[in-house]
Amino acid sequence: FRFKDSLAEELQSADLVISHAGAGSCLETLEKGKPLIVVINDKLMDNHQLELAKQLHRDGCVLYCTCSTLVETLQSMDLSALKPFPPGQPEKFASFLDKVLGLQ
Repeated sequence: FRFKDSLAEELQSADLVISHAGAGSCLETLEKGKPLIVVINDKLMDNHQLELAKQLHRDGCVLYCTCSTLVETLQSMDLSALKPFPPGQPEKFASFLDKVLGLQ
């Protein structure tokens, strides 16, 4: 499909997600506990997607590749080696902001 308002239903039933390296796509998938292969667009300037993919890979949470190496990645992947993504702690960020803004 070309566009959907939400991928929540598809993510819920997925055994594996292959996605671009947009922060929203990565985080939504990882928060659902789904294994993720991130496909980098290596033609982007100032490639923040590559930076995110490399960091998530260093953390052990995703595999990443390019379009040209996707088949190889699928053939050699070991999804059992992926670590669960740690849950967010928005209350810590909110507390930090309260302190910085003098609201506490």
